[in-house]
Amino acid sequence: MTRSPEPNRKRQRVDRHQQHSGESASTSTIMTRSRSRSTAQPLPANAVVPAPLAAVHEPGSSVSSKGAQTNFGDESEVLESHQDSIVLTSKMLSELGSDQEVISKLGEAFSEPCTLARSFPQADALWAVDCPVDAADVRAAYSFIFENTSTEVHDELQRLTVDAINTMNAEPCDEHDIQMSAVLIMLLNPKITEYVNGDSTPVFPELCSAIMNQPSSQRTSLMQYFATSDAAPNTRDSLPYTAVTGVRTIPDEQLLGSDSEQASFERYVDIFQSYVTQEMVKAAQRVARPAAAGGEPTTQKVSLHGLSSCSLLAVVQCMALVNSYNNTHKMVSYTAFYNDAVNEHIDIKDDVPRFRMPDGVSFCGYPFLLSPTTKSEIIRIESVILMRTELQDSFFRAMFSGVTCPYLVLEVRRDNLVRDTLYQLDLKFSQDLRKQLKVRFVGEEGVDEGGVQKEFFQLIVRDVFSSKYGIFRASENSHFYWFRPLVAPGKDALEEIRLTGQLIGLAVYNAVILDIHLPPAMYKKLLGVPVTRDDLREVDPELHHGLMQLLNLTPDELEFLERTFEVEYEDLGELHTHELIPGGAQTLLTTDNRNLFIDKY
Repeated sequence: MTRSPEPNRKRQRVDRHQQHSGESASTSTIMTRSRSRSTAQPLPANAVVPAPLAAVHEPGSSVSSKGAQTNFGDESEVLESHQDSIVLTSKMLSELGSDQEVISKLGEAFSEPCTLARSFPQADALWAVDCPVDAADVRAAYSFIFENTSTEVHDELQRLTVDAINTMNAEPCDEHDIQMSAVLIMLLNPKITEYVNGDSTPVFPELCSAIMNQPSSQRTSLMQYFATSDAAPNTRDSLPYTAVTGVRTIPDEQLLGSDSEQASFERYVDIFQSYVTQEMVKAAQRVARPAAAGGEPTTQKVSLHGLSSCSLLAVVQCMALVNSYNNTHKMVSYTAFYNDAVNEHIDIKDDVPRFRMPDGVSFCGYPFLLSPTTKSEIIRIESVILMRTELQDSFFRAMFSGVTCPYLVLEVRRDNLVRDTLYQLDLKFSQDLRKQLKVRFVGEEGVDEGGVQKEFFQLIVRDVFSSKYGIFRASENSHFYWFRPLVAPGKDALEEIRLTGQLIGLAVYNAVILDIHLPPAMYKKLLGVPVTRDDLREVDPELHHGLMQLLNLTPDELEFLERTFEVEYEDLGELHTHELIPGGAQTLLTTDNRNLFIDKY
């Protein structure tokens, strides 16, 4: 997956950590890291380093670790010296002698969400900047519990988790800044999606409600935890450290993280996906028709509105928050949010009408869950509903205002197909375009039952996108079409482009598949998404390569080109020039302005 160009965030964390340590840099050097190789320098005996976040979080306190310092000795000694401030770690659990001691320790940690938030602290302040929870340690703790303790402990963990979630919803904590750590710890429980309340209702939707009830800044922090919690190494166990010389070395591969941020983020997406999947499957099975003799039960479709019993809406809303963060930061592919169970069992015929209601609850409101096939079917059903409504309205209007055609009828000549079509579309009202399309070729008999309509679109698309018509041109090095350069686009030319778009929309509305090759940049324009230089590669690979070559030229080579901010292009056999900026013909291309030249081009 292609990531948007941005500085490596882990490298930024190193820079922030080094700045944070700058006050003591005059007397000692803590560590030096390089992308090519890792170097470390010994520290004097009185050297100081930032303490782990856990070291300054006393119970009931929200004091920041910034500025805190501790003697740089054995890291285990550092942790032991602050053991009282750490509520729970996997090591603590593994050292307990009985299940009752484990239950007691869990009861202490889960007594309050803010208390749980101080458990499993990230030992290294460098990584704690982005995620204060040591996710690897949390997983180790859950693994120990489920593999080495009795069902009594498992049941108690479920009860404590349910109580903590209910407390978060009933008694919001003022310490929002650390509550997200408690949420993260509970999300890492591999059985969290299976837990239920005393009345057998799922508790996972209530955890999602607790997330949505947090301030916006804290929800964003949780999304950042998703991206970084598994990307950071478990520093207490994996970072090379020499206590004798006081040297800490971190190889570049560990500086970049033991796991990618994309993989870390996707793990949390999968937690939400697993709950949605299990509830969709359960709901489909509940409404399944009994099996006929010797046959399989028939699975029925379900809608989001009909899933109120499992509060799936809260989970889907929380997934919308995760998807929104992903749209901005490009953590994982958008396909990671497609849910197979939703696409298989969704009751589109019920969901689409509900989506049209002002307060309707529908999967259509959460399109990131839906595959292209499902979305295509939604568009088809939406079109059928609109056509049926318009047909009824036409009959109703005919009763009061005379004869009204219930269909959108286009009568065209084969030898003047484009002009006839665009002219007639320009004369139609918007409500006419919502009617079902019927096409008649002048001088030919026959009723359009769908075959004539398909032939019509095939012919007109071929003509509109041909070079002789002059609206689009095909790149010689790609299979995509783009607009033909125009010297001065007049009203008629722009109107033809608008009508061409209307024609394509009409084909989509009538469920006709067109053989049109438009680049992603076109759809970005329609959605208001900024286009980038990479989009040009698909529109015109040769032009993109030439512009990128400008970035590699030296000042002398650019001066030799004598290139200005003026470009030439051919339009209908004539050569024209265009200034990229005012006064472009007199502005020479240099190393200082070549990025501007590329962007304006």
